[in-house]
Amino acid sequence: MEFPQQQKPAGDGKIVYPPGVKEITDKISNDEVVKRLKMVVKTYMDMDQDSEEEKQQYLGLALHLASEFFLRNPNKDVRLLVACCLADIFRIYAPEAPYTSHDKLKDIFLFITRQLKGLEDTKSPQFNRYFYLLENLAWVKSYNICFELEDCNEIFIQLFKTLFSVINNSHNQKVQMHMMDLMSSIIMEGDGVTQELLDTILINLIPAHKNLNKQAYDLAKTLLKRTVQTIETCIANFFNQVLVMGKSSVSDLSEHVFDLIQELFAIDPMLLTSVMPQLEFKLKSNDGEERLAVVRLLAKLFGAKDSELASQNRPLWQCFLGRFNDIHVPVRLECVKFASHCLMNHPDLARDLTEYLKVRSHDPEEAIRHDVIVTIINAGKKDLNLVNDQLLGFVRERTLDKRWRVRKEAMMGLAQLYKKYCLHHEAGKESAVKISWIKDKLLHIYYQNSIDDKLLVEKIFAQYMVPHSLDTEEKMKCLYYLYACLDTNAVKALNEMWKCQNMLRGLVKELLDLHKLPVSEANTTAMFGKLMSIAKNLPDAGKAQDFMKKFNQVLGEDEKLRAQLDMLISPTCSCKQAEICVREITRKLTFPKQPTNPFLEMVKFLLERIAPVHIDSEAISALVKLLNKSIEGTADDDEEGVTPDTAIRSGLELLKVLSFTHPTAFHSAETYESLLQCLKMEDDKVAEAAIQIFRNTGQKIETELQQIRSTLIPILHQKAKRGTPHQAKQAVHCIHAIFNNKEVQLAQIFEPLSRSLNADVPEQLITPLVSLGHISMLAPDQFASPMKSIVANFIVKDLLMNDRTVGNKNGKLWTTDEEVSPEVLAKVQAIKLLVRWLLGMKNNQSKSANSTLRLLSAMLVSEGDLTEQKKISKSDMSRLRLAAGGAIMKLAQEPCYHDIITPEQFQLCGLVINDECYQVRQIFAQKLHLALVKLLLPLEYLAVFALCAKDPVKERRAHARQCLLKNISVRREYIKQNPLAQDKLVSLLPEYVVPYMIHLLAHDPDFTKQHEYEQLKDIKECLWFMLEVLMTKNENNSHAFLRKMVENIKQTKDAQCPDDAKANEDFKNDKEYLSGEMRQMLLTGKPKPAPVLGAVNKPLTVPGRRLFTKTTTASDTVSNTSTNSSPLSSSSVNKNSNSNAATESLESRVQENNENPVIKNDDVKKEESSQNMTPVAGTEATPVKRRGRPPKTATASAEKAVTTAPTGGGTGRGRKRAADSNTSAESINIKVSKQQQQNDEGTKRQIDLQR
Repeated sequence: MEFPQQQKPAGDGKIVYPPGVKEITDKISNDEVVKRLKMVVKTYMDMDQDSEEEKQQYLGLALHLASEFFLRNPNKDVRLLVACCLADIFRIYAPEAPYTSHDKLKDIFLFITRQLKGLEDTKSPQFNRYFYLLENLAWVKSYNICFELEDCNEIFIQLFKTLFSVINNSHNQKVQMHMMDLMSSIIMEGDGVTQELLDTILINLIPAHKNLNKQAYDLAKTLLKRTVQTIETCIANFFNQVLVMGKSSVSDLSEHVFDLIQELFAIDPMLLTSVMPQLEFKLKSNDGEERLAVVRLLAKLFGAKDSELASQNRPLWQCFLGRFNDIHVPVRLECVKFASHCLMNHPDLARDLTEYLKVRSHDPEEAIRHDVIVTIINAGKKDLNLVNDQLLGFVRERTLDKRWRVRKEAMMGLAQLYKKYCLHHEAGKESAVKISWIKDKLLHIYYQNSIDDKLLVEKIFAQYMVPHSLDTEEKMKCLYYLYACLDTNAVKALNEMWKCQNMLRGLVKELLDLHKLPVSEANTTAMFGKLMSIAKNLPDAGKAQDFMKKFNQVLGEDEKLRAQLDMLISPTCSCKQAEICVREITRKLTFPKQPTNPFLEMVKFLLERIAPVHIDSEAISALVKLLNKSIEGTADDDEEGVTPDTAIRSGLELLKVLSFTHPTAFHSAETYESLLQCLKMEDDKVAEAAIQIFRNTGQKIETELQQIRSTLIPILHQKAKRGTPHQAKQAVHCIHAIFNNKEVQLAQIFEPLSRSLNADVPEQLITPLVSLGHISMLAPDQFASPMKSIVANFIVKDLLMNDRTVGNKNGKLWTTDEEVSPEVLAKVQAIKLLVRWLLGMKNNQSKSANSTLRLLSAMLVSEGDLTEQKKISKSDMSRLRLAAGGAIMKLAQEPCYHDIITPEQFQLCGLVINDECYQVRQIFAQKLHLALVKLLLPLEYLAVFALCAKDPVKERRAHARQCLLKNISVRREYIKQNPLAQDKLVSLLPEYVVPYMIHLLAHDPDFTKQHEYEQLKDIKECLWFMLEVLMTKNENNSHAFLRKMVENIKQTKDAQCPDDAKANEDFKNDKEYLSGEMRQMLLTGKPKPAPVLGAVNKPLTVPGRRLFTKTTTASDTVSNTSTNSSPLSSSSVNKNSNSNAATESLESRVQENNENPVIKNDDVKKEESSQNMTPVAGTEATPVKRRGRPPKTATASAEKAVTTAPTGGGTGRGRKRAADSNTSAESINIKVSKQQQQNDEGTKRQIDLQR
């Protein structure tokens, strides 16, 4: 159909309307306009691009619809219909629009864009027309016409803003698709994306906008993914200007640049291909806050779940890792926090992170060290395979951090891992084995001095290691196998924990008992002392004292509260009752209106420590059943990772420990029947533990369990006569503790044993000697007299004074227990029997103690070879010296014997700490420390530690210093806590050890010449070794007190030899009686600026070492090492010593215990050169014999001292001194050949521990 009259619409000016449509003007109503426009819309909708005649016919109408009347019509229906018509017109006339004016095109597209806002309301009756408009525009890509306009950007910006603002969750997929098509065509077919247009897209990615309109975010995200190839360049340009050039004014989004990078990376990493190198530049910025922002961004990018950025951009990853060492604390902190997500999401990067986390685990900032732990633990809790052994090692180290917050986090973290993987086995046995060390490490922390650490270990044990919430059988099974798997030190720590809790329960019980007494001043004073003792076992001692006073006041006023507390600490209290009591006490002390109640928290600490949450009668029965199953072979021992023998032995040890703390819980026939079965087992340790359990818990056996009694007595008799020494000791003590007719029972053991003693069969002597010794100690009134004849006729004359066998002459100073000859073991037990016999009598009416002390002194003088027949080996002599020194020290703990120990005997005993054998020194020092720290020995024995300054082994000196510190602190604390101690300050105050120390050093056998430099230097080192520890703190003006004390000593005479002018010369005339260090400390209170352990680390002179080189075999080296293990051994003194130090220690120990010590060639040359450089004019080199050798006059009279028992005490020294110049030729020549063999020219050996 043709319409020729319409080919020139401009000529006649007429507008042709579709059939049935009247003219549309401003003269008609809006409703009529709408009605007519609908018909127009229908007409254009039905037209297509091939209808040339219709296109020409309605061209005028198309131009008319773009007039101001329609574009600015106030009626939205009119505008919508016009917009639909215009959209169809662009479709029909495409590719050329009927509008040629750029301004008109701009107005039209802005008009259409405004109409698109109607898409927002999907429930509108006109929504379908709005959708048609959008669909038409998208399908035709009508907006592409705008590319020809100069200011097309304004149209596009308006369009994008409109579409992002109207989209919502009510739109279906088609609406979103058309919007996407419309916008993507503009981006992809244009010449580029301006910054303003890019901003309209990116603004929807900012977190604030993202949260407001999630659909707009999704639309922008999809748009960017679709147009990544085109828009990437524009994005790179934007970030380049902001990040590199610093032009923040280019966009309002500049301040959100890092948020945008994160979102863009999550959408498609390709969008940031050119941006990542710019971030590396920013990581090296001088601005700490800027580096922090970049680190936060990259942490999210690298740590994202599926991120491959670290592998794709290694330079950026390495640069990021470098920020772990950033000088800015927040940057390091952010890096550490990132590591947690990285370990969880990217286990392959753990190796890269490990080294950096290692450095940060030692960061000076507490918060960073704390977060390192949190990072590792969180990853480990998610999957143990995410953290390697190194990372777990960092957490392990931090359990000893100087800050409580860090230590607590490390300990709690390890506890959580242990509970998850070892207790609940959530990841199988392999993971459980991987962290099996945690249980030991956590318990080792109980050795720390901080009460906070101890309380946390107790809490961890109750909640994570053996959860108290489990039922009794499960709980005891957990404890049973835990105890079997712990190492030695962890077992000791756990035992100590139970001991401390039991001690605290005892203090609370004593406090409650005081409340039952009438009010008095003495009662109040005693109560105060108990409160102070309880407060010491709680955190923050100062506040704890105040809160305990308040708690005590509440106890005095509330009888029901006292009853609940009394029930809680009762030996018969069950675990369930304990929970009820704790809950009731807590409820009574809770104040609802008080949000935080520190008083209640402190009381909870106390209740947690004293409440029996694990052990009661039911628990002991469950443990015994487990033990029976192990004995019968029906237990799950192998599944739990322990052998049946180990389970039985450790189970008995566990019951033995609990028998000390919960004896009442054992009182049942079933329990004792099981223990009787253990007594019949071949394992000596098991039987010994069972006897000790009977000893601790069997007080009611005789009255209530006759059948058990009748079975037990013959077993105990048999163990006392023919069991091991330890079994014999426990059997005798068990009989004494639980039977009423103990005298009869002990006599039945004593008489046959005393008749069967035979020194010719020493193997069968050891157990009888042990039994006899303990019997005489426990029942001295009954057996003191019979023992006297045994001691005189058999012990001394037949056993100690005779050497029946010849020892091994291998030259070793120490051997293992198995290698010691039976005769020497019998002699050691004989010495112990003498001591036990005397300790039982506790009097010296028969002068037996004097004779015994002379015997022991003679043994020390003779170096252990009492008969001097040269039959005893060097190692056996060391054993006897140790036994003699320990015996004197044991007797000194009894006041009646301490009073008769002469100064010479005391000095001989003290010199054992300088014995030539390393193990003798080590064990003697341990015994000395333990007796002193329990305040069993008099104060003068503390002076013996001053001699440790001469010890050639660094670890021994360090151990001695630690012992001194501990003893001094114990004595000072005792004086503070006990007001009555003020009357005994002379025997308690550590400073009073100085006179004893000076006297002991003045009589040191090595101190023979008062003006010899080397000897004075050694004396100075010994003095400073003690004084440096005493004067670490100037408590109560102690420096002035010491100075005055030394001045007074200067005016005195030596009481041991008051008439000896030579001995008193140094006290009278030497003005330089103090070293420079000590003078400065005493005068100013400040030490010289030298290391505190300066004296400890200096090489010291050890007399009598022979200097020559030799090659030792591996067997020699091994045989001469220490075979003793103890919690106080030197290995535990310095846990941080490196492998080199350990090697040096081993070498020095080995060389020291060799008869011919190994000296390196270099050291020999140095020694010889040093000797050649310092000759003393006019003096003859006098050989100095080995420490421990007696003077001839003393050794010759050793036997006489024992047999004739003169009243003068020991007449010799424990260490041989250099021969005096006036010694007769005969006495000098006795040992001259041996001296020539040892060394013709050297007199001393320098041991440099720093080599």
